[in-house]
Amino acid sequence: MKILVIGESRHFEECRQKFGDDHSYSWVGEHMEAEPFLGGNDLIIDAIIDEEPGEFQMYAGRPVTVFLNTVKISLAELAQSVGNDVACTMFGFNGLPTFINRPVLEVSHWRPGHERTLKQICEGLKTPYLEVDDRVGLVTARVVAMIINEAYYTVQEGTATREDIDLAMRLGTNYPHGPFEWCQRISVKHVYELIEALYEDTRDERYKICPLLKKEYLALG
Repeated sequence: MKILVIGESRHFEECRQKFGDDHSYSWVGEHMEAEPFLGGNDLIIDAIIDEEPGEFQMYAGRPVTVFLNTVKISLAELAQSVGNDVACTMFGFNGLPTFINRPVLEVSHWRPGHERTLKQICEGLKTPYLEVDDRVGLVTARVVAMIINEAYYTVQEGTATREDIDLAMRLGTNYPHGPFEWCQRISVKHVYELIEALYEDTRDERYKICPLLKKEYLALG
């Protein structure tokens, strides 16, 4: 397959690690660099559309197939931004750092009937996949973000240190990383903005951001 990756170098490396070297890859770091390369690819993987949702318009009127990082914004919201006038075949995926190169690809679709296309693409990519609802946070990122937020509350209350929480979670739940280790790998910025998007989407009190996490996010400048 001919694959165009739009995102940071770490997104590109994760895609290559995940899908292997049997494909022909192109990579650009910004949307403004991508438009001349949109044609002629079997698949476009946009890992930064959640940072610049206004750039979705460059896909909307084109007959391209695109995987969009919809952890902080849903496919439905992107479609609505162009009046639901969408010619592209689009799927959502979890494109946060560390989440691309996992055994199972977590994906969503917007339009009924695209399930067969998704199956064909994933067969071409040689990856197992799991279809989930088109919702902010999808599934895995939503769960991990909640765990991290609760860990921040625990530290803020003085119940345990970050190191103790990380160790307890690794040993007690067999997670690959503790909450604070995971937060650093994903980045405080992405974790905060994901939880903020979840709260805006649901208005559920479970997604209220811990003040300590917010303080660290604001300190990023």
